[in-house]
Amino acid sequence: MPMTAERIGTVLCGVGESPVWRRADQAYYWTDIPGKALWRWTPATGAFAQWALPQMAGSIAMRGDGWLLAMEDGLYACGALCEDEPCIPRHLAAVAHAAPNMRFNDGRCDRQGRFLAGTMVMDMSVADPAGALYRLDDRGVSVLLDGLIVPNGLAFSPDGRTMYLSDSHPSRATVWAFDYDTATGEPRHRRVFIPALPAGRPDGAAVDTDGCYWICGNDAGKVYRYTPDGRLDRTLDVPAAKVAMCAFGGAGLDTLFVTSIRPANAAPGSPDGAVFALHPGVQGLEEPASAG
Repeated sequence: MPMTAERIGTVLCGVGESPVWRRADQAYYWTDIPGKALWRWTPATGAFAQWALPQMAGSIAMRGDGWLLAMEDGLYACGALCEDEPCIPRHLAAVAHAAPNMRFNDGRCDRQGRFLAGTMVMDMSVADPAGALYRLDDRGVSVLLDGLIVPNGLAFSPDGRTMYLSDSHPSRATVWAFDYDTATGEPRHRRVFIPALPAGRPDGAAVDTDGCYWICGNDAGKVYRYTPDGRLDRTLDVPAAKVAMCAFGGAGLDTLFVTSIRPANAAPGSPDGAVFALHPGVQGLEEPASAG
């Protein structure tokens, strides 16, 4: 029987990204990049909450009882979010972008709590490889990789020793794997993990307890599961073409939460830009919090 993707509420995001399940709150959080908003959904009550942001946030990570936000000009932190209070991010670190009109995109923490996130030129049509992958740790911010157009699909194996990274730009649309030094936070031995998806471009990703890599097929309305040796194992359908990122959550970490993008030409009443929940019968890994 085909698996049904359940639409969550009526929220529509311009670019829904970086879903994170916070066990302490029993809630999902995610960002709407062009909407400059941070969202929360609490499954037990069905309640939604929203906080306005001063800049676009490409990705978020837990940090203590608050959040780390990768925004337009650098990395920011905010405290615990309360529904009746604004989110006021505090600047942590700036980055020197290689070109104008850049922002942070996909990011997450490694298993040791270092935060990694990539940057991109906002106008994808120029295909400018000015993007870089940054790392925030107790020594500050450093560049790990450069020459990226749209860095995406960042994820880590259960033991943290393999790092995955994609470039979503149509001219690349590739996923790489790296050996990851858990002691130093350095990726090495870059090789192609997925040369091309069956359909769509690789976007955001997650890893399950079996070490399998779940990657959103943007433009295809698919989420693909690849085994650690790079074999396509499963394909799930989502009723929005531009699926953006997936994350495991729920009390048993067995719900796959999927965000999507709403293009300017989306049909009225279409679910493009909505968030969805699927139950693939596997368990995900709890997202690490930032130690920085």
